[in-house]
Order: sequence, then C-alpha cells, then structure tokens
Amino acid sequence: MNVLHVAPLNVAGVPYNMMDMQRRFGANARLATLHRNPFAFPEDICLDIPLPRHQLGRLWRSYKRGRLEQSIASSGRNPDTHLPVRKPKNVLESLYFRWDDKRRERVVSKALRENRLEEFEIVHYDGGVDFFRDARLAERWKREGKKIVCHYMGSDLRVRGIDPMMDELSDLNLTNESDHLLRHPNIHYIYIPFDVTPYRMREVENRRLRIIHSPTNRASKGTELIVPVMERVKKSRDVEFVLVEHKPHDEVIRIKQTCDLAIEQVGNLGGTGYGRNSLEALALGIPTITEMTPDYTAWLPENPFVLATPETLYDRLLEVIDSPDMRSEKRITGRKWVEKYHSYESVHRRLMELYREHRILPAS
Repeated sequence: MNVLHVAPLNVAGVPYNMMDMQRRFGANARLATLHRNPFAFPEDICLDIPLPRHQLGRLWRSYKRGRLEQSIASSGRNPDTHLPVRKPKNVLESLYFRWDDKRRERVVSKALRENRLEEFEIVHYDGGVDFFRDARLAERWKREGKKIVCHYMGSDLRVRGIDPMMDELSDLNLTNESDHLLRHPNIHYIYIPFDVTPYRMREVENRRLRIIHSPTNRASKGTELIVPVMERVKKSRDVEFVLVEHKPHDEVIRIKQTCDLAIEQVGNLGGTGYGRNSLEALALGIPTITEMTPDYTAWLPENPFVLATPETLYDRLLEVIDSPDMRSEKRITGRKWVEKYHSYESVHRRLMELYREHRILPAS
C-alpha cells in the first residue's frame, strides 16, 4: 500500500502520526507539508512555502471568521451544523489565490519529481486541501485512478469548510472531531493516532502541585478565562501555575513531564474538548481538566477527563487538588484510555476497515 499524505501544516503532529502509523504496519507512506510548523513538530517532506504570519494576515483571518459567524447568525442557520464552503471572499482574495498557486508551481513540481510523489496510489489530503487551491493535482490524480481521501481536523469544517471540487473528488472523508459528523453528510470518525510508548507515566507528584496550561491559541482554549481562575486558586491552595506558550514541542513535553495536573480548555470556543495536547498529558499520567459539549460528553466512551465549565472550573480545581486518591485514579485510567482508543493498533484497524468499505483497498 502506497499512501501520500498532503497537509498545509503538520498540525499538532497529527498528519505525521497518521503517516508514521501506516509505516509501522508496512505501508509505504510519505507526508508532504506545504508550510513548516512553527512549533518544530517533525516533518517528512516540507515544501517550505511561506505562510503569511504577519499582523495583517492574522487580522484578515480573524475578520473572515467574524463575518462567517455574523452570516450564520443573521440567516438563522444552526452554527453547530452549518458547513461553510471554501471560496475567495472578494476579488482581491481571488487574485491573491491565483498568484499564490502560480508562485508555488516550481516548488511543487520539484517536490513531485525528487520524491517520486506521482507513484502513490492513495492520496490522503489533510484539511481537504490540494497542493493548489484550484485542486489541479487532485483532479488529475483522480482521473488516473488514484484514490482520494479527505481528512478534516480541528476547525477545518467549522471555519474553512469544504472545497466543493475536493469534496466531489473524495472517495472517503475522515474526521477527528465529533461535531464534524453533524456538519458533513458523508464523513467518518477516527481517533487521533497516538503512540504512547515514548511517554513514561509520572509516579511521584511534586510536593507543591504544578498545574499546566499550554495553549497554541489562547482564544480557542479559553486562556483568558483560565488565568484569573488560577489566580483565585493560588490564593487558597499552595500550587504553581505553569503557562506554556510559543515554545518548541520538545520543550513543551519536557515541561509537561514535571507537572501534576493539566487544564486543556474551557468555554468550548474552538474545539470539542481535547486533542494531542491532552493525549500527551494523559499518556504521562497527568489528570486533565477540560470542557466538552453535553453531546460530546455523552458520546465519548469511558471519558477519562475531569469536566469543568468557566463557572465550575474553580471548584473542580479545588476538588482535584484536595483529592490525592482522585488524582491517582485519573492517572491510571487516563493512560489506559489513550492506549485503548488512540493507539496506533486501534486507529489503524479502524482506518483499514474504512479503506475497504469505501474501496480504497480491495475487500479482504
């Protein structure tokens, strides 16, 4: 089996883990990323195409997100089920997209040639995004008989939505986000593949508990809600709050290994409850506090998290801080849960089932 993964970014290392998982089970798998991840997650083939990270680019993306929210609200559509369609928002953005496709032609052609990327039989598009915005390679590869998989994660379908052409070309749609199941009529859930073996469980706590919060995006994780709650907690309990931002991934892991409790998110402002950040904490035996929607809480099997909202976070923190037995139980169940649902073996088994159901591979 020859699988090429194509991703705009190696977001939280998940595209790399998908490739690594398939390699572990004998596939010839590669990952081509268009832009380099700023947090130093591992790369395979990185085209290093510049990505606008300046203030103007951030403001424009924020503006588009705000316009989307206003459009949904004014139309009366349900924000939990609405599926945006990816397209230029105006003439200037359309011109920019054409220019951007043109400037990357030489880089993409070189990567295809030097890494023999034309030889792969399955092309797994993370975010449902081709090398080019006009989906020219995906369209050609589909005509040549290659199988197309679109894999959505994070806010892909909440904010960016689908590219109609890529959606039409796709033989199989995957997601790691439960709310995406409500947005796309033909999509299948798989857990994030996560290799627990490099993570050694903590066996001894600090005398003074260290509580970590490590957001990649403050707005989506509710950091501005979490920080003042932690200030209140520190006034009544002898704990240390560790806020980790803008550091390489390996440094974040080294800091996590010294902590006793983690806060993932509150507010449900940008996700459904957890991602790789939480999986790392649970694998290290660190009890993790997060907020989930009621639907997700009911859906997630054997939920290992300590659940909190912005209103209950203070009390939940005190409860966990004051209960060594609770922390001990959560350390064990959290690690076992990651091994059961997110292990390479478990996720690969489900992925192969879906590949066969959708004729990506011949039925066994």
